[in-house]
Amino acid sequence: EPSQVPEKALSALNTYRQRDLTKVPIRFKAVGNAPIMKENMYKITASSRFQAVIQFLRKQLGWKTGTPLFTYINLAFAPAPDDTVASLFK
Repeated sequence: EPSQVPEKALSALNTYRQRDLTKVPIRFKAVGNAPIMKENMYKITASSRFQAVIQFLRKQLGWKTGTPLFTYINLAFAPAPDDTVASLFK
């Protein structure tokens, strides 16, 4: 028996399911005693979670998982790791 889900709903679900491949520019700025990176501008996929940004930054700095790393957006607030980069960019 065919699905009883309306065509518009299926279309919306398929659109939501597609990964957004657009890139968002991110600039890292060292604060306090944080090391200064050689390059501070990067582009990250908009649909990525902020956790991916944290992991990328740890890798660039050579920091292990247990080392405290504090990240802020515009020096104003600390985003949750499950926030998407696209929602934070807006």
